[in-house]
Amino acid sequence: MDNDVLKRALLLACRAPSVHNSQPWRWVIEEATVQLFVDRNRTVPATDHSGREAITSCGAVLDHFRVAMTAAGWRPNITRFPNPNDPDHLATIEFSRIAYVTAAQRNRAEAILRRRTDRLPFERPSYWNFFEPVLRSTVDDTTVMLDVLADEQRTRLVEASQLSEALRRDDSSYHAELEWWTSPFALAQGVPPGALASDSERLRVDVGRDFPVRGHQDRRTGIVADWSKILVLSTPEDTRGDVLRCGEALSGVLLECTMAGMATCTLTHLIESRESRDIVRGLIDHRGEPQALIRVGVIPPMEEFPPPTPRRALDSVVEIR
Repeated sequence: MDNDVLKRALLLACRAPSVHNSQPWRWVIEEATVQLFVDRNRTVPATDHSGREAITSCGAVLDHFRVAMTAAGWRPNITRFPNPNDPDHLATIEFSRIAYVTAAQRNRAEAILRRRTDRLPFERPSYWNFFEPVLRSTVDDTTVMLDVLADEQRTRLVEASQLSEALRRDDSSYHAELEWWTSPFALAQGVPPGALASDSERLRVDVGRDFPVRGHQDRRTGIVADWSKILVLSTPEDTRGDVLRCGEALSGVLLECTMAGMATCTLTHLIESRESRDIVRGLIDHRGEPQALIRVGVIPPMEEFPPPTPRRALDSVVEIR
C-alpha cells in the first residue's frame, strides 16, 4: 500500500463533520493497516458530557475514509474496537484491491468536498417521496434506524430545542466553550463566523443550536421559515459500538443528500440533555436511542457556494510508524 494513497484518502476523510468542528480523531498508519483512535484531548466536555458526540464524529470520519479509499480502488476491511484493553482504539482498517470502481463510488467521494453544514433556513426538499426510499437504502436498519419526522411533530421538536437551551442558560462553562469554538481567530478548527446564522437568520431556524452571534447579515430573505425535513438516527442501545455505527450512518446520509443536491445540517444539541433526548425518543415511539438529527432541504439555486470550514493539517492528525 502506497502511503501517498492513504494520505490523500485521509485528507479527504478529515472533511467529515464533527461536533463544533473539533476533529477529535487520530490516525496511525502502520505497515499495511490504518488505525483510528478518538483523541480525548479534543473533546468538548461542556457540550458533550458523555463523550458520545466525539465517537459519533469519529464514526463519520471512518465512513468518509471508507468512501475515499473505495474511490481510490481499495476495499477497506474494518475491525471495530479491535483492542478490548484500549477503548480509544476505535478501528483497524486493512485493504484489498477492487477490480472496478463505479461512477457512483467516485461521485460519493466527490460529494465529500461539496458537503457543508448549512445553518441557514431551507426550502422544503423536492421529490421527497421518491428520494426517501433511496436514502433509507443507505442505512443498515439492523444497526441504525432512520426516522423521518412528520410535519406535525415539529412543534414538539421545537419545544425540545428550547428546553435544551433553557437548561444551559446559566451554564458558564458551556457558553465559554461555544465562544472558544466559534472564535474568529481559530484558523484550523472550530466554526468560522460565516458558517453561523446571524442574529436575524437564527430566528428563522426554529430547531437550531443557539450559537454566539458573530454577524448581522440577512441571507436567504426569500425563505421566511425553515421548511426542512427532520431525520432522526437512533440505535438499539447506547453502547460505544452503537454510537460509532451511528456516526458511520450519519456520514452515509449526509453524502447521499449532497449527491441529490440537498443541503444538510446535523443537530446534536437535542440529545445532549436527558430531558430533551426523552422528547426526541418519544417522537420515534421509543424504538431506540436517538443519537443525531439532521435537517434536510434545498437552498436557492443561484446562491454562492460557501467556502469550506477549516481543518487541521494532516501531519497533526496522522502518525506514520
